[in-house]
Amino acid sequence: MAKADKATAVAEIAEQFKASTATVITEYRGLSVASLVELRRALGATATYSVAKNTLAKRAAVEAGIEGLDELFAGPTAIAFIEGEPVDAAKALKKFAKDHKQLVIKGGYMDGAALTVAQVEAIADLESREVLLAKLAGAMKANLSKAAALFNAPASQVARLAAALQEKREAEGEQSPAAEAPAAEAPAAEADATEAAE
Repeated sequence: MAKADKATAVAEIAEQFKASTATVITEYRGLSVASLVELRRALGATATYSVAKNTLAKRAAVEAGIEGLDELFAGPTAIAFIEGEPVDAAKALKKFAKDHKQLVIKGGYMDGAALTVAQVEAIADLESREVLLAKLAGAMKANLSKAAALFNAPASQVARLAAALQEKREAEGEQSPAAEAPAAEAPAAEADATEAAE
């Protein structure tokens, strides 16, 4: 490869590193061309899977300001440059590696830090962004319903209390005239008794 071609290749790989939200470094020894096509299809539109020469990939990583990947650039190397959701691409890589033992995940890079194989697999085990957002929305809706019920409870309690007080007043109001009538009759009876005695 001519020096100018190498410089161009390094610049292209460095640009892919910079544009990616995450990268996963793999070894693809023994995978057929058909298997690589299948893997690229499984990764979808949010990730590109590129075979890279180790020396060029190392230089590109340095140019992109990425550290901690040097030991991963050994053997036949291919890099998954993920531009979208890292979880979906990590899931696809993990599933493909499970079905095709020739694909070996060696590590990765995300959020300014190198990732171990275990960390890449942990990302693959996460729920996708859409599922997490749906769960969050459901939890928020449930909490909002609880809050609405809580805010409505004092108002309905006050309304019930007011209704109960009104009923009590009405009940007392109905009993008052009946209770007053015997009391009014009692002085009249006393007056009759007094007159009779005279």
